[in-house]
Amino acid sequence: MKPAWSISRWAALSGVIATLLLGGAIVAGSLALTNLTDSRARLLDVTGPQVLQSTSLSTAMLNQETGVRGYILAGRREFLEPYQDGLKAQDKAVAELRRLGATPGTAVGDDLGKVLDAATIWRRAVIEPVLAGAPATGAQVDASKPLFDEVRGSLSVLQNRLEAERLDAREDLSYSADVLRAMLIVIAVLLCGALALIFLVLHRKLIKPIRRLAVEVRDVATTDIHREVRGSGPKEMRELASDVESLRSRIIAEVTDLERAQETIAVRTRELERSNSDLEQFAYVASHDLQEPLRKVASFCQLLQKRYQGKLDERGDQYIGFAVDGAKRMQALINDLLAFSRVGRRPGENVLLDTGNLLDTALGNLEDAITESGALITHGDLPAVLGEKSLLTAVFQNLVGNAIKFRGEEPPRIEVSAERDGADWRFSVSDNGIGINDEYAERIFVIFQRLHGRGDYPGTGIGLALCRKIVEHHGGRIWLDTAVTAGTRFCFTLPAAQTPSEGNEQA
Repeated sequence: MKPAWSISRWAALSGVIATLLLGGAIVAGSLALTNLTDSRARLLDVTGPQVLQSTSLSTAMLNQETGVRGYILAGRREFLEPYQDGLKAQDKAVAELRRLGATPGTAVGDDLGKVLDAATIWRRAVIEPVLAGAPATGAQVDASKPLFDEVRGSLSVLQNRLEAERLDAREDLSYSADVLRAMLIVIAVLLCGALALIFLVLHRKLIKPIRRLAVEVRDVATTDIHREVRGSGPKEMRELASDVESLRSRIIAEVTDLERAQETIAVRTRELERSNSDLEQFAYVASHDLQEPLRKVASFCQLLQKRYQGKLDERGDQYIGFAVDGAKRMQALINDLLAFSRVGRRPGENVLLDTGNLLDTALGNLEDAITESGALITHGDLPAVLGEKSLLTAVFQNLVGNAIKFRGEEPPRIEVSAERDGADWRFSVSDNGIGINDEYAERIFVIFQRLHGRGDYPGTGIGLALCRKIVEHHGGRIWLDTAVTAGTRFCFTLPAAQTPSEGNEQA
């Protein structure tokens, strides 16, 4: 296949053709304009003034003849004034005619010479003898007439020649104007033709291939992405089509990889959901099924402790105490595990809740611990949020309970606050307790993870994990504020409830 021309090559060819056509037309038009200028100059600057000067010469001759005739007939010197003025006018007209080109050797110059020769013969025969002193007679008047007729004849020949040249100059001027007009029309036609040629080349070699490529790309984008993009036209369009085809192939490959990855993710997601469901079901069933036998174990251990305490030796009482304590801790652990597994399994209705009331409920549940520890709990204005009452109450209860549990030597000082953070409310629970090292900021939220022994602080290690699960279930997040140097501060966010005024503003 022959290599396709590039757009620049087609543009260069079109430009060369258009330049040659327009250049030729402009050259021809310039020549026509030059001819028009020459013809106009010849008519206005040469031929026309020559005709006027020939008329002035004829008038000067007639004035001379009139003055001579009047002097001969009347004999008075004042009748010679027209003659003298005519001589001056003759000399002036002759000088202008010579300047305008009526020089000896030219047709007009020769005719002018004949006029001057005839006038000289007339003056020598008629006026010069009289001026020299010869008497003026009627015979001289009779002799003057045929001689002056020769002058008139020579003037007529000169004027006829000049008039003919003037007519030729007018015809040349008219012809040059017609040629220039024709050249302008030709230039306009060539200009339109050049523009049409450029448009045709651009339309055929650029616009049509672009449209075809656009149709192919549109079909690929909307109908069949597996259709190959070929392209046509000049070199640049084929290269562009090749780049688009490479992009299409790459997109197909990436889409194929993405579909495979999505399929793998979907399979693993289903497996993970099934596994989580099985684990949650197992935790729920295990904790629920363990309640009854554990309740029996705890009841009988407590019955043994009540009936036989003090009747056995010290070691026996210690063993029974261990059994009762283990049963209670196991029961607490199972209860916490059951509560943890229930979060999100059967979501309740989200209602607008006053978090201040939720905190009061939690503090009521912790009344004994608060009284025993002498804790002082303060809080500012707390907002209303959407959520499940029992779950959010558990968050406040766990965080405040931990602040009371992990206290130092001084009575606990706990502060609960809330502030707006964009579209969320950010809650803070701060205390003056023993604090938590930054390195455990994530570990403390893992289920069953404890930083202290059971003998130091009671608990199951589920509280903070339960808080994280509840907060994330409500669309928020919870974290340990590591910027606090004294005590501990836990922060968590909950989406702000949209009020009617906010809804109107957003609308």
